[in-house]
Amino acid sequence: MKGPRSLQLRLALAAGLAVTVLWLLVAGFTANELRREMDAIFDSALEDAAQRILPLAIHARREHGHGERPERPDGSGRPDGSERPGTSERPGTSERIERLHRSTDFFTWVVRDPAGNTILRSADAEDGIFPPFEREGFRQTATHRLYYDRGGREGLTIAVAEPFSHRAEVARAMLLSLGLPLLVVIPLCLTAIFLAVRTSLSPVRRLRADLASRGAQNLAPLADVGLPSELGPIVQGMNQLLERLRAAFEAERSFAANAAHELRTPVAGAIAQAQRLRAETKDEKAAGRAREIEATLKRLNALSEKLMQLARAEGARLRTGTLADMRPILQIVIGDFERIGDGGRIRLEMPPEPVLSDLEPDAFGILARNLAENALRHGNTEAGVDISLSREGVLTVTNDCDVLSAEEMERIATRFVRASDKSKGSGLGLAIVRTIASRAGGDLAFASPAPGRPRGFEVRFVLPR
Repeated sequence: MKGPRSLQLRLALAAGLAVTVLWLLVAGFTANELRREMDAIFDSALEDAAQRILPLAIHARREHGHGERPERPDGSGRPDGSERPGTSERPGTSERIERLHRSTDFFTWVVRDPAGNTILRSADAEDGIFPPFEREGFRQTATHRLYYDRGGREGLTIAVAEPFSHRAEVARAMLLSLGLPLLVVIPLCLTAIFLAVRTSLSPVRRLRADLASRGAQNLAPLADVGLPSELGPIVQGMNQLLERLRAAFEAERSFAANAAHELRTPVAGAIAQAQRLRAETKDEKAAGRAREIEATLKRLNALSEKLMQLARAEGARLRTGTLADMRPILQIVIGDFERIGDGGRIRLEMPPEPVLSDLEPDAFGILARNLAENALRHGNTEAGVDISLSREGVLTVTNDCDVLSAEEMERIATRFVRASDKSKGSGLGLAIVRTIASRAGGDLAFASPAPGRPRGFEVRFVLPR
């Protein structure tokens, strides 16, 4: 059986089990010692009772003329031949001493003469529980603990008995008085241990919350102030790992950005050469090849531009901390499409009042441009593209297209994944949009069909504020 996976629960259970076992061991040891002390006290009480009763019995016997007295010539009675009243002693008879009041007394006793005849007994004494005198001291039967003593010139003996049931009842009461507090102390102790462990592990929970709240691009070092010494090496190791990851990602982004930037000049030159070749040649086949080369180079140029945008989205600071109106940026982006001839398909709707956000303006421009390009490229060419920015800061881009399946919806924002094999896009547009939304803290959602339409695709982005 596997233990709990929670370190907090493991520590609490281990400490609680150890304390519980220790409490039980101490309680058992205490109960055993108390039982021994109790037996010693009860034995002392038996001995004390015997030593108190026996002298009284001897004295009473002498007062009644059963001790030293002048005997008649025939060896019996008083010299005048009479017996003292009330002192006749008949073999097999004894005097029973009644209690002055009813009480719970567990001691019983008998006084016997040298011949073994019982001459005095307590009210509840029965001869069957008192074996014959053998020696002075303690002995026990199956049901009683007894003490024997002998004294006086008459050779009288006394036996005092106590039932084991009395001692067992006292022991049960003692164990109950020890056990009942444990039923309260142990749960309180376990609760205190759990709270102490939970409090002690609060730095672990704070560290976990810090890690859980981080985005995928947040590789800043973890705070190591106020951490226990056991967590210090772990945090240091994690910070070293984060630093290595940050350096690796930074090198990757720098390489992509630098490579894309360096490609722009030679690609632009190659495009110019292709265009010149197409203009100067009179051979239709050569002109066709020049057009294909130009188109390929333009796609390469567009890909390098997307790679630069992706590198910026992954590495740049996307929140300025200062609110700015996003409407002018959106108007500039739509104006660029109008200049290249695609603006006629775009229907833009914006509120008259400013739409404020602290999203970095260039990042918002990249996001809006990619959403508009995606809608124009993958939508129905005969249908328009609706772009709206609400006063609540919600940017919505909707185009007309076939309904996308659930599998396509999952893959659509993956890098270098196109909606179809016939698409001329780079497969990076929605990936750039998702990266900006994730790092900036804005909400991004896709829907197909578009809400309120039987078909189409809609992207909804909520600006961070």
